[in-house]
Amino acid sequence: MPTAPITPGDFPTSPLALRFADPARQAKARAFASEQAAAATEAADLLAQLWDTAPGRPARAAALAAVHERLVDWRYRLAVAMGPPPGPAGAFFNPERFRTPIREGDTNFDRLGEVGRLREGAEWDQATRAYAGGLATPASEAMLRYGRLAERRFAAEGVEGDTLQNWVLLPDGRRVAGNRLLRGEAAYRADAELVARYAARGLDASRIETGGRPVYSATPTPRDSAVLHSAALDLLARPHLTVEDYLSARYLLFQAPQNKKGSDAVTRTFIVTVGAVALPGAVPVLPEDVDLRCYVLGQSRCHP
Repeated sequence: MPTAPITPGDFPTSPLALRFADPARQAKARAFASEQAAAATEAADLLAQLWDTAPGRPARAAALAAVHERLVDWRYRLAVAMGPPPGPAGAFFNPERFRTPIREGDTNFDRLGEVGRLREGAEWDQATRAYAGGLATPASEAMLRYGRLAERRFAAEGVEGDTLQNWVLLPDGRRVAGNRLLRGEAAYRADAELVARYAARGLDASRIETGGRPVYSATPTPRDSAVLHSAALDLLARPHLTVEDYLSARYLLFQAPQNKKGSDAVTRTFIVTVGAVALPGAVPVLPEDVDLRCYVLGQSRCHP
């Protein structure tokens, strides 16, 4: 089965990885694309071999699941090799979390909006419970933008409370609860839960940002996430995959992160892998902010 060549150019760097104003440090972060391209090339070869002998759609879906698991292991092993990142985030680094499933009651919360720790050189302000000052970075600017877009979505959909449930339409017509957007009291409860979790793990939670007006994206329940992930694999297993199918599956995958850490990188690498095998010559470009688009904008607006 022929595959399209995969290069680092297929992996535009997520702005969340660019937490520096220094161009040299940004270039170092962008080099991660070479790791992704190498992993995707190896995974595409494996997927092509498995699909050549797959007797039907269920077997193709099983092959996709095996390749996805292979990429989860790749991301874990890479985390072990690379070690903790520089800066305050390094204190919370634990490579085991790259292969630890998201379980019931252990929702992943991603803070949107003003995230001071993403500004280079920001300093902790105990009075406001936030980081202040510092230089803007692509990461801080992206989170600020998507925090505002999340607030606009609350207004556009007429949500009066503090939780916006994102509903995902599957190809078979089912509606499944995807991620949630949290603001106000719901976001403050997420803050408190995160602080309690860090403390329970024996980590220093004294400088976790809880000030300001946080907005959060919260992952689906494990049960709903499993339905979304399975539906994505079933869609990608179609013998005659269309670009529309591919984009729909991409959205489902980002709505269903599997592990506590590393799911976005795994999903990016996996979806490029599948595109190279199933859509050689017609793989849609991966937006650099694809994860944020899928978390915040909703199913009808997530594709550029």
